[in-house]
Amino acid sequence: MTPYLTLAIFLPIAFGVGVLFVNRDEDAPTARRIALLGGLVSFLVTLPLWFGFMPGTSDMQFVERGEWIPRFDIHYFVGVDGISMPFLLLNSLMTLFVIWSAWVAIQKRVAQYMAAFLIQSGLINGAFCALDGMLFYVFFEAMLIPMYLIIGIWGGPNRVYAAIKFFLYTLLGSLLMLVALIYLYNVSETFSIVEWHQVPLALSVQMLLFIAFFLSFAVKVPMWPLHTWLPDAHPEAPTGGSVILAAITLKIGAYGFVRFILPILPDASRYLTGFVIALSLIAIVYIGFVALMQTDMKRLIAYSSIAHMGFVTLGFFMFSQLGLEGGLVQMISHGFVSAALFLCVGVMYDRMHTHRIADFGGVVNVMPKFAGFMMLFSMANVGLPGTSGFVGEFLVILAAVKSNLWIGFAAATTMILGAAYTLWMYKRVIYGPVANENVAKLTDINRRELWLLAAVAAGVLAIGVYPKPLIDVMHTSVADLLTHVARSKL
Repeated sequence: MTPYLTLAIFLPIAFGVGVLFVNRDEDAPTARRIALLGGLVSFLVTLPLWFGFMPGTSDMQFVERGEWIPRFDIHYFVGVDGISMPFLLLNSLMTLFVIWSAWVAIQKRVAQYMAAFLIQSGLINGAFCALDGMLFYVFFEAMLIPMYLIIGIWGGPNRVYAAIKFFLYTLLGSLLMLVALIYLYNVSETFSIVEWHQVPLALSVQMLLFIAFFLSFAVKVPMWPLHTWLPDAHPEAPTGGSVILAAITLKIGAYGFVRFILPILPDASRYLTGFVIALSLIAIVYIGFVALMQTDMKRLIAYSSIAHMGFVTLGFFMFSQLGLEGGLVQMISHGFVSAALFLCVGVMYDRMHTHRIADFGGVVNVMPKFAGFMMLFSMANVGLPGTSGFVGEFLVILAAVKSNLWIGFAAATTMILGAAYTLWMYKRVIYGPVANENVAKLTDINRRELWLLAAVAAGVLAIGVYPKPLIDVMHTSVADLLTHVARSKL
């Protein structure tokens, strides 16, 4: 069998290392072409995962296993199910878009910039398909390094502060996960995540392990009140860094809930349901109000991401087919929508070198094509029917109403708050008379930017109009996950 997962992990890393050898700025065109080829090939090798996937089974597919550290039963053990497989395609596609978007914007240390994204793409793919706990931890930690460098080297004026804060938050949280992984190994004598699903654990032990895993993954999501690193990281990160951070990196945290917490710690998960739901609703409602007060587009979108990821964790802890599928679809949708919004901000930043809302106004008068794309993505962020943003939110709200009317009501406020802060931003930036001479000098999107935004728009509309193929892929794996959550381990 062709090792598609190994190729998905190590091909982008190999291309990233290869790009590093083209390390002079005068050779930047060569570095860009190699990086684009690497991104394209890395995406193409993930397509057989979709077309060759069998949605009628919850078993892990495309499994590869080899010895790594046999003394501690640590293996190179990878595989995907209906939950993890779509995220490999999303990550590889977004990496390709990021390389494409930086074709002109990045002029210094081009090879290093492209290499960082390619290497990070491979490491993220490894985290999504790792079935060995220690292998997951290695990928989970290693993927922080390229993003730390991306923010710290190519970021804005406060990039060093933002990079260090991002690194410390995510690193310290994941150290507790390492303790939890070692404990599970001691009681099971294996690092196999699949086998951990069957290990009996007392409620007190599950509670402690829940805290360890929760702090690690909640920082990454990020959940309130562990979210403060994200609004600092986004404004300082370059456009590509913001795209991958919002579209992919946050999803690793939410993925940890469904791969570790829910199936391995079902009793603790049910016991602490109210706690997680409360934090999710605070993220949806309170952070929505915080987003209304923002004066910077990237900070506003960052807070919007926190609110939308609150929907994801809320859906997971409804413990229903609708809720879990809604949360997963919301993750995929948010990957497209948040990436699209940050790409739009990047288009304007490349021209004006600012993302403060007050510096714009009347952009539609000089960039009508761009304004049309940004309207579509803004509507998707609001949750307009026919866009991907509607599908996941609708399923989660439906699951919440079936569980508790008031929880559903609180969750539904995101439709109002999301419309308020998103349309407020759009109105101030796009509509009205031309605000200043800098806006008057703007030029509409070129052919490269047009095709890039059109490709993202196609994903937003495809999921919004016909989400069935995506939900069908997830359905059996989600049903199997719910059987683990319902089964006590005491």
